[in-house]
Amino acid sequence: MTRRSKMQTSFWTPGQLGAQLILLLSTIYFLLPLVWVTVSATKSNDDLFSTFGLWFSGNFALFSNIHRLFTYDGGIFTRWALNTLLYAGVGAAGATLFATMAGYALAKYRFVGSTAISAAVIGAVLVPVTALALPLFFLASRVHLVNTYWSVLLPSMVSPLGVYLARVYAQASVPDEMLEAARIDGSSELAIFFRISLRIMSPVVVTIFLFQFVAIWNNFFLPLVMLSDDGRYPLTLGLQTWNTTLATSGHVIYNLVVTGSFLSIVPLIAAFLFLQRYWRSGIASGGVVG
Repeated sequence: MTRRSKMQTSFWTPGQLGAQLILLLSTIYFLLPLVWVTVSATKSNDDLFSTFGLWFSGNFALFSNIHRLFTYDGGIFTRWALNTLLYAGVGAAGATLFATMAGYALAKYRFVGSTAISAAVIGAVLVPVTALALPLFFLASRVHLVNTYWSVLLPSMVSPLGVYLARVYAQASVPDEMLEAARIDGSSELAIFFRISLRIMSPVVVTIFLFQFVAIWNNFFLPLVMLSDDGRYPLTLGLQTWNTTLATSGHVIYNLVVTGSFLSIVPLIAAFLFLQRYWRSGIASGGVVG
């Protein structure tokens, strides 16, 4: 390597420096709320308003806040957490299975109406979720599912974006020759999908699951429309109830709301850290499946 090439690799160009600066500012922008909620969860109700928001106070109240959080109002926070885990876990698993099967079918089978269905899926991706809440409420009321777990679970198992991602990935990564060879060997279509295609599609399966899990976990409007019993609330709706109803009544528990918000994001971080390895392993193993 010449001296000139060494100098070129030792310094960033203005374009690279600008890109790095934008990435740094974006990182700070997205991490700042996380830092605030982490720091605020360690403070008492008085310290939340009397100390600097991005640094700890002298009174470390995290453990007392957590203890009070899980015992307040008969421990209903635990019920909300279990409800959220039910909605997000079951809903994301169902949505991932249905979306993967639908996307795979649209990519690998030719049938009457497949093109129209694919176009409808793309159109459904563009529809805001909030625009569907009231129609879903009227449908649920007709079949007497309002204020039940099913009123939140069933809509959560539909993911047009997941179908689109699965279709695109299946078209690009699942070889038709491999499917034909499996059919010649006598494998059924379901066996081909679950034993061969699903393994190749594992990166997009994990992606769909994470997208849907996070979307359901953070969902607020659909439970707000569907549910009236606070025993079926998810964390988002329950914490909002504490934040508004109790504040208007003069019983302020902002420290519990902030601590509950902090605990509610821990499972999301854990899910991303645990499942990210399947992107790498899925991409690597996809080329050797046979």
